[in-house]
Amino acid sequence: RHTHLHTAAAQTQSPTRTCRTDTPASYRTSLIVFVCFSDVSHMIHIIDTEHPWDVYSINSTHSEVISCLEWDQSGSKLLSADGDGQIKCWSMSDHLVNSWESVLSSSVDGDPIVALSWLHNGVKLALHVEMSGSTNFGEKFSRVKFSPSLTLFGGKPMEGWLAVTVSGLVTVSLLKPGGALLTASESLCRLRGRVALADIAFTGGGNIVVAATDGSSSSPVQFYKVVVSVVSEKCRIDTELLPSLFLRCTTDPLRREKYPAVTHLKFLTRENSEQVLLCASNQSGSIVECWSLRKEGLPVNNIFQHRSPVVGEKQPTILKWRILTTTNDLERVSAVALPKLPISISNTDLKVASDTKFCPGLGLALAFHDGSIQILHRLSLHTMGVFYGSSTSSSGQRPGDESAIKRQRTGGPALHFKALQFSWTSLALAGVDNHGKLHMLRVSPSMGQVLEMNTTLRHLLFLLEYCMVTGYDWWDVLLHVQPTMVHNLVEKLHEEYMRQNQALQQVLATRIVAVKASLCKLSTATAARACDFHAKLLLIAISSTLKSLLRPHVLNTPDKSPGDRLTEICAKNSDTDIDKVMINLKTEEFVLDGPPLQSLQQLIQWVGDFVLYLLANLPNQGSLVRPGFGFMRDGASLGMLREMLVMIRIWGLLKPGCLPTFTATSDNQDSMQLLFRLLTKLWLCSRDDAPPQDPDESLIDECCLLPSQLLVPSMEWLPVNDGVIVKLQGKHPLRLQFGKASSLPGGGSAAPLEVFTRSPGSQKMDNLRCVHMGVCPTEESKACTRCGCVTMLRSPNKTNAMKQWEQRWIKNCLCGGLWRRIPPSHT
Repeated sequence: RHTHLHTAAAQTQSPTRTCRTDTPASYRTSLIVFVCFSDVSHMIHIIDTEHPWDVYSINSTHSEVISCLEWDQSGSKLLSADGDGQIKCWSMSDHLVNSWESVLSSSVDGDPIVALSWLHNGVKLALHVEMSGSTNFGEKFSRVKFSPSLTLFGGKPMEGWLAVTVSGLVTVSLLKPGGALLTASESLCRLRGRVALADIAFTGGGNIVVAATDGSSSSPVQFYKVVVSVVSEKCRIDTELLPSLFLRCTTDPLRREKYPAVTHLKFLTRENSEQVLLCASNQSGSIVECWSLRKEGLPVNNIFQHRSPVVGEKQPTILKWRILTTTNDLERVSAVALPKLPISISNTDLKVASDTKFCPGLGLALAFHDGSIQILHRLSLHTMGVFYGSSTSSSGQRPGDESAIKRQRTGGPALHFKALQFSWTSLALAGVDNHGKLHMLRVSPSMGQVLEMNTTLRHLLFLLEYCMVTGYDWWDVLLHVQPTMVHNLVEKLHEEYMRQNQALQQVLATRIVAVKASLCKLSTATAARACDFHAKLLLIAISSTLKSLLRPHVLNTPDKSPGDRLTEICAKNSDTDIDKVMINLKTEEFVLDGPPLQSLQQLIQWVGDFVLYLLANLPNQGSLVRPGFGFMRDGASLGMLREMLVMIRIWGLLKPGCLPTFTATSDNQDSMQLLFRLLTKLWLCSRDDAPPQDPDESLIDECCLLPSQLLVPSMEWLPVNDGVIVKLQGKHPLRLQFGKASSLPGGGSAAPLEVFTRSPGSQKMDNLRCVHMGVCPTEESKACTRCGCVTMLRSPNKTNAMKQWEQRWIKNCLCGGLWRRIPPSHT
């Protein structure tokens, strides 16, 4: 039930049904939004790419056809605009990707919106392919000097949006810090005219550039500079006419009347107002032109050539649009997608990209009415890759095959894309076709060219590093990672991370663990390591939370915090007796009230259970890698566990109820003392300041006896991911149905690991609070879209200490993924 994209709807005058798809520059995870209209309701549908069958539909309450949809930079807010001039701002309710509400709105009554954009926040990065071999992330991904469209006091960017209407108005809405909305409208120029198509771009100086056309290829494409300011608490808009252009095809005698309508008008990137893409079409074909704004010298009349030149005087210059390149006659274009990856297009970067066959960010996609998609080079417009559409690819035939043409003619209207968008790293294309189906297509980093394995790994590693540094989701990069690549990618990513300076390593410490966990899930050989990485995320979070409770005894605090002193003393003191280590600490810094300690008991219990699990499984770590193997040589993590055991031991003297409980076979068994002694022996084998050693036989023998001394817990606290990414590693397309969860087996050939399987009657876990929710939980829950971590939506705790823990995960999961609400029956 999806037919026309909003830009095409203006040409076809078919307001009853339309669709638009868009993907946000999400700071956390990948979302797709598209709209569907019937005569009854105007619905907006939002999905996340890991669970594409789980659609959240909103009745938008728009009275006319929605013409524009735009995500903000974070992917947590969405703008929708319609044919009646209404603009609505949607935001996540309770930070859930499947719960949205309209919080703000503005309108230009009766004036349809043709272009819409959020104001620029001043953040612009450049990705340098030339520096892909550098060890410094700052050289690979550099911050470009770029001014926000509007700033508050102190240079903070002001939030807001800008829209262009069909009558030639530009309207701006600014969101003040208190929540109030400042709105103003202004004509683009004195002589207002019809605007059929428009697009919005930004300049480094903080200005806005609007391109507009009345839809006729014989009319000029006009450009306007828009400056937004706030004067006396009121929004002010100033506009200025910039150089315009006429399409090349209208000046060509052979094509003058051939393509009467301009169907697509887009700036190549939203931060580059000096390059624009134009598509002119007729009923059966299209032509695409790429133009560039250049500064040229103004010729001077001969009369003035012989006068004596003034010292320092330069030749006058003028800005003029010049055509870069144009295509030959094409099939009729139905949709255009432009790359979002901010690849540097300097001559050196382009040469290195060409030599290494690194194509992401260099290609733009054109969808045609015959169902095919072509990816063209963004500057030269030569073809880089072709997708022939599901109507022909399902039988392996090409459009030239006679049988395919016959089948296409007799089978009704051809399947073709009405809307198309690149993912953030340009490695995937999302699109909606005219039959209402949502498609996700892989786009090869080398555009199908055969590469050596090392080069392929280097390309994927480069993009993973980009996602890690910027915070954008790496879901589309995982589409191209084969199970055999996982181990090498994880190792190389760790090597690159360790080469960064200490400050950057601290910033990226948890993000790299989340990336490694995502990678390891793609292969059955490394799935056990994914468990370890998730456990490490939880360990880091619990450690920082428990240390934050420590307070210095006196106000004139020394340089080091109590947490830092605890780390230093535990690192120096290698005694296996926990009480002897504890004597060296100032116990007054550990004095807390009873309620905080008691409320954190389930986190303390997790630490004790995890130490017991690790030690009990030490003898089982052989040729088959089991969960916990990653910690056996991780001196930093073992040291962290050792510190927490010391901290818990001290707290246990103050409040025995907060201690972890163990089921022991002997009444006089000191479980904490036993675990600390064995953990210290294991830690001494893998300390950072000494060469690594294998655990000695006596340690392994003692660990073998542990299950007979203490009841070893299960691994049911690990989250189970039910997303689609692990099922996409094969070559065959995956067909899914909206509203029906995928039950297909994983992409690997082997059966899933035991730790990832749950029997129907097993206890459900709250993975963040580390508590059991029962076999059939009645509480509403939320799950992470990336790792599958489940936690209760509403807090059952009243104490401040536990609320502080829960507040850390209001917006994001441990791994940085977004939350989605899951009903009680699906928990």
